[in-house]
Amino acid sequence: MDPISQGAIGAVAPQLILKREKFRVAALLGCLAGLAPDLDVFIQSSTDPLLFLEYHRQFTHALVFIPIGATIVAVALHGFARRRLRFRETYLACLLGYATHGLLDACTSYGTLLLWPFSDYRVAWNNVSVVDPLFTLPLLGLVILAAVRRRRAFAVAGLVWALGYVAFGAVQHQRAEAAGERLAAERGHQPLRLSAKTGFGNLLVWKLVYEHDGRFHVDGIRTGWSATACPGASAVRLDLPRDFPWLNPSSQQALDVERFRWFSSDYLALDPHQPNRIIDVRYSVVPNTIDPLWGIDLDPSATPDSHVRYFVDRRARAEQMGTYWRMLTGEDCPVRLDVPPPG
Repeated sequence: MDPISQGAIGAVAPQLILKREKFRVAALLGCLAGLAPDLDVFIQSSTDPLLFLEYHRQFTHALVFIPIGATIVAVALHGFARRRLRFRETYLACLLGYATHGLLDACTSYGTLLLWPFSDYRVAWNNVSVVDPLFTLPLLGLVILAAVRRRRAFAVAGLVWALGYVAFGAVQHQRAEAAGERLAAERGHQPLRLSAKTGFGNLLVWKLVYEHDGRFHVDGIRTGWSATACPGASAVRLDLPRDFPWLNPSSQQALDVERFRWFSSDYLALDPHQPNRIIDVRYSVVPNTIDPLWGIDLDPSATPDSHVRYFVDRRARAEQMGTYWRMLTGEDCPVRLDVPPPG
């Protein structure tokens, strides 16, 4: 998730364990330890643009690395905390803070290698958006209150809020996928696979992607008291020999496509506007559109050892935000689906 959420959840964990007079320093240590796994973003290469995709949320986020990562952070920070905490208390605060990071990231849709090095499966529970103020702001406020007033009850309330919000996200995710299956059935489709991912900053509007007969169908699903659909677009699933007959299978570009396929869980298609661009159809600003946030560009004239070009476009244009708002209010989601209300 975003750094504020990671720091807040990392700070609340040691407040539940350590003594009241140590709440403030414990919260600070937990916050910094909760942020530490994302230092993997500095693992980059000027010549290999996909390297960071392989290492972000990899070993630093793995369950087996938690004690190691916590030790590194504790050693680095104990000089600051030694007047207030013994080293074992510093380590405990860092351990609890560090341990929250990968688990919270796994609640999002991006994918986290919790089981590294035993598996390269990207765990993504799709329970909460990468950025969600409704999750973060109450949690942050309660963490600050716990530190200022040195009252454990506020820390407990923060943890309850976080767990409750994620649990509600799990319910909404299940409803969104059930609504997606219903929508596909009404179209006479039998999805080969189907996935629902949270929209930006809420648990109400979801991006539905399913594969049927060689195409990805992308729709918005609004999981209010009743579930409704915002019908969207579709795209042909990537077929490398068909779409890029000129690509040498042993070239670096071909290898990079496979690396990007792993990262994207094979939700790949050609960009409808760029003939040599491969996109990840799982993400867009407006949930029912194929307007990629990232992808790769191939070059027919590239040398055999040349890498692809990676692009990112997270800009939210005014018309997109207007469309998104109409989906949140239900104005652009007219198709009613037979899905039980939450609870």
